[in-house]
Formats: sequence, C-alpha cells, structure tokens
Amino acid sequence: MLSTIQRLRENFALLEESQFRGQKRVVVPREKVFEVLKFLKESCGFDMLVDVTCVDYLTYPRRPPWGRFGLVYNLLSTETGERLIVRAYCDVDSASVPSVVPLWEAANWLEREVWDMFGIRFEGHPDLRRILLPEDFEDHPLRKDYPLQGKGERHNLPVITRAEG
Repeated sequence: MLSTIQRLRENFALLEESQFRGQKRVVVPREKVFEVLKFLKESCGFDMLVDVTCVDYLTYPRRPPWGRFGLVYNLLSTETGERLIVRAYCDVDSASVPSVVPLWEAANWLEREVWDMFGIRFEGHPDLRRILLPEDFEDHPLRKDYPLQGKGERHNLPVITRAEG
C-alpha cells in the first residue's frame, strides 16, 4: 500500500517534503493547494481539518523561496490517526488562496482569523470578515512589518470591563 506522501507525489508536483519525529509535511504550489487538500480528503481519508494558520517569514534568516507568508493546514485522518501538515506560500501581492470551507466547514472561522491577523484573502469564502478586530481596523497585526506598539489605534478600540460582560 502506498503512503500518503507517495500518493501525493504520483498526483502532484510537490515543492518539498519532509518528516521529523513522525510528523509529515509537504509544501505545495499555492495554485494547487485546494486541489491537493481535496485529494487528501476524498482519496486519502483526511476527514478532519485541525487548524489553518499562517507564518510571516519577513525577518526569517533563510526565507523560503516561494513567498513571504506560509499557510499551514493541519490535517488528521480520524480513522487511522495519521496527521499531515500541508504548506502553501504566497507573497503580499499574491496573498490569496481558494477557501477550503467547501471541504471542511471548520475552515470558516480559521480562515477568518488568518485573514484578520495576516491579510491572506480566501477566495470563495462565504463570510470573509474580521473575527477578532473591529471591522474598520485597517491593518493585519501579526504581520512582521506591523509595529510592536501598534499605530496609535488603541485609543479607538472600545474598552469592555468585567462589569459590562
């Protein structure tokens, strides 16, 4: 029986693959991420999306050649217990990927959080709007080029006290 990585290799051009302490990771082209994730769900049994997150490699000494932002999809097969991390990279000018909400409903809020914090647009998302910050907030604070002290917007954010709920 072919391993998941071998099946991916046969069907897609992987940019990179690695394994460390039993944790398998693959890097796929941004343009193919939806197709790869759909294949993993429908043909390889990865029925659970555990997490979607992002890493900004702006100040990383050995920045990946595929782009500044690394999207990370953590997948799990609940039947076999196998886990797989799928990465896709994009740059500021190409900061969009197809939404995986049609594959896993759990992606809905996860993609909204990545949009809110990093500014990665998920094309086809049913409700892509801010989830953690006010709608009129203009930046994406987990980007490495965002100032640590903010841009003076804190005085505009509402203060909610314990007494108010």
